[in-house]
Amino acid sequence: MSRSPGNPNIPALHGVAASCVALPTTKPAPWATVLDYLAHRMPAVSHNGWTERFARGLVLSENGEALLPTEPFRGGHRVYYYRELPNEQAVPFEETVLFQDEHLVVADKPHFLPVTPGGRFVQETLLVRLQRRLNLPALAPLHRIDRETAGLVLFAVQPAERGAYHALFSGHEMHKTYEAIAAATCALTWPHIRQSRLVEHPTEFYRMCEADETSTPNSETHVNLLEQRGNWARYQLTPVTGKRHQLRVHMNALGLPIAGDQLYPTVQHGPDDLEDFSKPLQLLAQHIGFTDPITGAVRAFQSERNLEWPKDAAQTGLNSK
Repeated sequence: MSRSPGNPNIPALHGVAASCVALPTTKPAPWATVLDYLAHRMPAVSHNGWTERFARGLVLSENGEALLPTEPFRGGHRVYYYRELPNEQAVPFEETVLFQDEHLVVADKPHFLPVTPGGRFVQETLLVRLQRRLNLPALAPLHRIDRETAGLVLFAVQPAERGAYHALFSGHEMHKTYEAIAAATCALTWPHIRQSRLVEHPTEFYRMCEADETSTPNSETHVNLLEQRGNWARYQLTPVTGKRHQLRVHMNALGLPIAGDQLYPTVQHGPDDLEDFSKPLQLLAQHIGFTDPITGAVRAFQSERNLEWPKDAAQTGLNSK
């Protein structure tokens, strides 16, 4: 797979870092040129398309020099290229910067905006928007939330400090809480703890599922009722672990799929479909707290966004706290 390791010789282009591919050491090499290999390795871009990218200087050597379409294939070398999406769908919602200093940026992400480039999105991502808006090309996310989820995302300003912040996540010293709207239930007592083993879906790579109940759990979420309005309720979700789609899978397993979820319990919107911005997932990364490992300051950040109750939710409700 292509990757994007740090290389000071390869600058970002329009806020997007170059991707990197290592040329295989297959002998004898069946490709005469780098162009032939890239067209074979990534056929989503046609041979003519790759030729055009070479002509525009979008394919580079490890030293940052633009390669010619006739560049000979040399196994073991690394080649850098800039991803482009000619018809990238715009995300018509804006992020908010809640905090910024020389070490940290805290953003409040809208629904539908991916955190980092990938798949159908390159420019329309939180990272690229912030790199360009704040003029911080080295800005890097410290964690990720789903594209469909709104709320808080933290970024490191200094590459050398990323490890110190990452250690807070691996050491469970980042205290995160989410809010979600789902169906109300009287079948559970509060607070409730959900533990299970999450694995990739056997046929749909973009989904997760729970393994057999006898499997050793690798995920844990604490769920509490905050408010009920008729047949709907607002829940507080506190993840102890950070598995992909963890909150969505756990709520679905409890019989409480989150309102607006297009993947659980059934797929209503595939990863390659154009987005329907009228149906946001009602899941919000609402609060995060920690002690800053660089400055020693106690940090606490709160999203300024709110979830939307379904139209048939009662106007008055019962608060549990």
